[in-house]
Amino acid sequence: MKIVSWNINSLRKRQDRLFAWLENTAPDIVCLQETKCTDEQFPTLALQSAGYDAAYHGEKSYNGVAILSKTKLTDVRASLCDEVVDPQARVISATIGNLRVYSIYAPNGQAVGSPAYKYKLEWYARLRDCLAKEKDVDLATGQVHPNGGLVICGDFNIAPEDVDVHDPQLWRGAIMCSDGERAAFQQLCEIGLRDTLRLHPEEPGVFTWWDYRMLSFQKNRGLRIDAVLVDESLAKKCTASGVDREMRKGKDPSDHAPIWAEFR
Repeated sequence: MKIVSWNINSLRKRQDRLFAWLENTAPDIVCLQETKCTDEQFPTLALQSAGYDAAYHGEKSYNGVAILSKTKLTDVRASLCDEVVDPQARVISATIGNLRVYSIYAPNGQAVGSPAYKYKLEWYARLRDCLAKEKDVDLATGQVHPNGGLVICGDFNIAPEDVDVHDPQLWRGAIMCSDGERAAFQQLCEIGLRDTLRLHPEEPGVFTWWDYRMLSFQKNRGLRIDAVLVDESLAKKCTASGVDREMRKGKDPSDHAPIWAEFR
């Protein structure tokens, strides 16, 4: 089973790329972010013809998340579990077989200390609490009562460690690399989630996002801000992981490359 997360940076703009990639790689589950289209604009019928069921939560021109699956999606929820009203389309979850899968697009935060940064850290706390409930984790004791496999894919807008940054000194304390953001990501993982890219040895310089400017991709001046997180039961079954760097090449690519994990 192959699970992929990809910030497509406008589904309508890159729909042909998506369908060609699906045909060539045939992943079992795909989580998309920054679809930037309304639910009415989502290509549901075309995806069905390509063999994928879809759940999606979008808004015009901004944000937007989706889950594509070769297996039928059930129990779809287009929000976090805390009933907080949030107009930004940043999360969708669904059950696929015995898996609960999330596609998330975390806030960027704009600048350290800004109102957007405060919203980002609060959003991460909400996500953590929701996922702890999903896993039935007692946050006070850390005791876990697993209910099945849990997968959280997405653009986390955080480079968790210095190894995820092309120039750690340059980015030290900056947005996506600040201590507060990294602590939020670590606290998320502490409920019992594993970063699949770290389960298998990787050469240095593996990134998922490169700025469009200043030949950043050609010079590999990137960040690894996308991830496929899984619970311990799935981590034990993860046989490989990596980044599809080729999808950052060619005409008019997304500024992100897909990140993937395979499971036996």
